[in-house]
Amino acid sequence: MKNIYKLFKSEAAGKIISLLASIAFVYFFISFYFTYHTFFRTVINGVDVSLKAHDDVDDIIKSHIKDYKLRLIERDGETEEISGQEIGLQYHEKNSIQKIYQLQISTLWISSLLKEQKYYVDDLIAYDRGILENRINELNCLNKEIIEPKSVGFKYSGGFYEAIEEIYGNKVYKDKLSKAIKMSISRGETELDLNEKHCYENPRFTLNSVKTSVTKNRLDHYVKAKITYLFGSERETLDGNVINKWLSVDEDLEVVIDNKAVMGYVGGLSLKYDTVGAARKFITSIGKTVEVKGGLYGWRINRAAETKALIENIKLGEVLEKEPIYSQKPLFRGGNEIGNTYVEINVTRQYLWFYKDGKLIARGAVVTGNPNKGYATVLGTYMLNYKQKGATLVGPDYEAEVTYWMPFFGNIGIHDASWRYSFGGDIYKRNGTHGCVNVPVYLAKIIYDNIEDGTPIICYEE
Repeated sequence: MKNIYKLFKSEAAGKIISLLASIAFVYFFISFYFTYHTFFRTVINGVDVSLKAHDDVDDIIKSHIKDYKLRLIERDGETEEISGQEIGLQYHEKNSIQKIYQLQISTLWISSLLKEQKYYVDDLIAYDRGILENRINELNCLNKEIIEPKSVGFKYSGGFYEAIEEIYGNKVYKDKLSKAIKMSISRGETELDLNEKHCYENPRFTLNSVKTSVTKNRLDHYVKAKITYLFGSERETLDGNVINKWLSVDEDLEVVIDNKAVMGYVGGLSLKYDTVGAARKFITSIGKTVEVKGGLYGWRINRAAETKALIENIKLGEVLEKEPIYSQKPLFRGGNEIGNTYVEINVTRQYLWFYKDGKLIARGAVVTGNPNKGYATVLGTYMLNYKQKGATLVGPDYEAEVTYWMPFFGNIGIHDASWRYSFGGDIYKRNGTHGCVNVPVYLAKIIYDNIEDGTPIICYEE
């Protein structure tokens, strides 16, 4: 039995060795074949030369070049062709195709069964570059009416924004197209999809861009703002129906608020509700009703500050009621805004009255600016800027020390004039002031002790 087993084992080993030897012989025989032939699945510059004798490859490529055409596939479904003949395409005899054969080591032929063997020889072909450039310039895709690409847009409707689909257009990057065509010809490719090769100028942002949803949400947030301005019993409401007209989207899909438009809106409120210099009906101390125009007293919106604040309200999407930011406020709103605490100066009669909380607490004759020398006291409704005890008043031809100084228009104000011995009458026409209102010391003291900053001062003529 042992002898039989040994015999059987010896025969099996011999068969395996014989089989392996046969396989090795066949493999090396095939390897010898690939010493002079290309591997399986070999493509050189777009030409399939699989299993071809090295001596035959040149003719195969030449045949391919003879009938070569490059088909351009364009965005609108149209196609164009560039033929090898029209650009003088030919096989370059002194090329480096031999390097391909050297790369295909014959004993490694089996790898070509698993992986495609694609090669590119950059000096395999030649063509007339000038003719090709002219042909490219003649392509329909470069000479048709251009539709510019346009990024996604936004449209306001019913309190919200809708994203409008982008436009791809048909604008071609000529440099990219030229480069892609030359590369395709060199590689022997027969089709060139302009869209796939990024030869078109595309919109930066589309409906599917992340930035699109971010921008839409921001626009919607801005138009949610609702600001109600309060002007006493009057109201002005601003909402998305106006705000949307101030919004735009730039090329980076950033939301832009038109500052000029916002300032224009605030300016409109200012023109409508500011009362500085407005004509006021005023019942004088002698019972006459006069119309007082001009002056600095009244409401005045701070346009710059309110514009900035309103833009911030919009960015926050706020819903609120508010007063605008004022650069100046009177004591009251409504009527003539003067109330019952004020200084009344009748320039015609050269007389002053001072009322506090409706009670007359001081009155007396005054001397105002000399109209004959161009120094007439300003008319209109003003307010006390501040009061100062002990001041030196300096002008072009005077310097005067006063005890009570109460300016209401620049360097024009009410003050005592100890150098005067009489007041009232027509003194102002021949010996008037440079615009100030001179009052006796006792009258100046009563006013000074009782007046507060912002108190209305009304100067008028009958």
